[in-house]
Amino acid sequence: MNLLTNAKNLRKNQTDVEQILWQKLRSKQLLNCKFRRQVPFHPYIVDFVCLDRLLIIELDGSQHMDQQDYDNKRSAFLQAQGYTLLRFWNNEVIDNLEGVLEVIMLALQESSHD
Repeated sequence: MNLLTNAKNLRKNQTDVEQILWQKLRSKQLLNCKFRRQVPFHPYIVDFVCLDRLLIIELDGSQHMDQQDYDNKRSAFLQAQGYTLLRFWNNEVIDNLEGVLEVIMLALQESSHD
C-alpha cells in the first residue's frame, strides 16, 4: 500500500483519541491556524500538522512504548525538515485535553511568523 492510500485510510479510521483532538484542531479553531491530519511526509505519516507554523503533533498509544528507537529516528527526521514536534500520550488527551491544547497554543505562538 502506498503512503497516500495509507494516509487516506488512517483519516477514515481515526482512533477515538485522534477524533477528540481533531475536533479541537480543525477549522482553524486554535489561533486561526490550519491543521491537516494524517499527512504523508515520506517515508512517514504524521498525525496532525500545521504547515504554516511548521508544527507536528503526534499522539502515542501504548504500542509506542516498544518502539522508542523508531520514534526517535522518526522525530529526528521530521525535526531535520524544520518542524517542531509535540508528542502526547493518548491518556494525556483524554485526561487533560485543556492542558494539551495549552501546550499546542504555546508552540503555535512561539512559531508565529507575524
